[in-house]
Amino acid sequence: MVDAGTVHVLLGQNGAGKSTLMRILCGAHHPDAGEILIDGQAARLRSPADARRLGVAVIFQEFSLVPFLDLAQNIFLGREPGGKVPGTIDRRRMHAEARRLLDGLGLDVDTRTLAHELGVAQQQMVEIAKALSQNARILVMDEPTAALSDREVVRLFERVRALKREGVAIVYISHRLQEIFQIGDRITVLRDGKNVGSFAISTDLENPKNLENTANLENLVRLMVGRQVTMSYRERFCETPGEVLLEVRDLRAENGVRGTLDVKAGEVVGLAGLVGAGRTELARAIFGADRVVSGSVRVIGAAPGRGPAGAVRAGMALVPENRQTEGLALMRSVQDNVLVAGLRKLFPSAWYLAAKAARAASDVINRLQIATPSPARLVRFLSGGNQQKVVVGKWLAAGSRFFIFDEPTRGIDIGAKAELFHVIDRLVASGAAVLMISSELPEVVAVCDRAYVMRDKAIVGELKRADLSEENILRMAMHHG
Repeated sequence: MVDAGTVHVLLGQNGAGKSTLMRILCGAHHPDAGEILIDGQAARLRSPADARRLGVAVIFQEFSLVPFLDLAQNIFLGREPGGKVPGTIDRRRMHAEARRLLDGLGLDVDTRTLAHELGVAQQQMVEIAKALSQNARILVMDEPTAALSDREVVRLFERVRALKREGVAIVYISHRLQEIFQIGDRITVLRDGKNVGSFAISTDLENPKNLENTANLENLVRLMVGRQVTMSYRERFCETPGEVLLEVRDLRAENGVRGTLDVKAGEVVGLAGLVGAGRTELARAIFGADRVVSGSVRVIGAAPGRGPAGAVRAGMALVPENRQTEGLALMRSVQDNVLVAGLRKLFPSAWYLAAKAARAASDVINRLQIATPSPARLVRFLSGGNQQKVVVGKWLAAGSRFFIFDEPTRGIDIGAKAELFHVIDRLVASGAAVLMISSELPEVVAVCDRAYVMRDKAIVGELKRADLSEENILRMAMHHG
């Protein structure tokens, strides 16, 4: 039950049923039993249009923007304001209203910009503006802060509090457990599709007096996973790194990034900076996805071949920030996705052996504990966290030695995060090297042996393990003196 003017937080591991429940609420899926009550009356949500008419709006974790429409067109798609002449659109009014919504979220981007020209964080803000434009009475937010900077999160929370004052009922899904205590009024935990606990939020996290009406981090994590979870990031740090697996010297790329760095065998090296600093662009240039204008990139002592294909053959792997558009073939099976990067390694004779392929795919699925009923399951039907595991899995099958992880924990629950960091730990222990991009500064500090910091599309400094702290990262990322 969600009351008007409150934020009801919905928690659960990937695959717990949160997204399925949200699709039912927005009319995309139909329930087999039970009923939904809105204002005490049974509501039949047979389509998303029915949900919109009843004042229900959903911000999904995976974006639904049309790439080659501008921002105003995306925000008001299907609800464009009519012009004076019947059948026309009042574009001036549409852009003015879009401008007002984006200003309220602190996004200073021209409303005539095409959606595909924006970064992930900016696209997330447009998705939020799109939902707010519907003047919803019930607003569902699925991982709205996953791609946002701290400053953007503050803006979003200000808007959420304003909506509460206006009487909007908000369902808020997040894996960032600390932030739910800042914004939520009540929490419900799902596990295996069932409600396993509902609590009022208490600010006394250290001393819960009553499990029936008090929420705290330890109780919530235990309910989500059905067992006690310790968030151990790495078992040990690298004291004596091995050979240089990635060497980047005086790189300048067509996308505007520049810098020098190296990553050695056994190391996890962070790449930190504020949103828009150029971290993803640098990763794309290193991987060959964006053209390098000058400087050099060497992998395991040699220059990789041209483009991403050359990088893969050289032993490089990229786990991209946007897994759905850049990391997966959504209409292919889990097995196909897991094996696609390693086909040359698995079948050097170019003869595809079905039994060998099935064994290799099952090995990766078991190793990463990918929750799928079958290797033949289409990837698009998996939860976000399990899709991320498939992206990682395809590089394990390919036998890569140098890995770039771009925001690897975005949209992943605490159990899956622990598993992912254990995978990273095993990778570097076996002689691989990792370059990890993360906006979660506690993760950078807890996981990395050292870190480079970017500002204005350039690497501006390096922090050794002894100096690696959130304060030092922010100081270097923001300093303009």
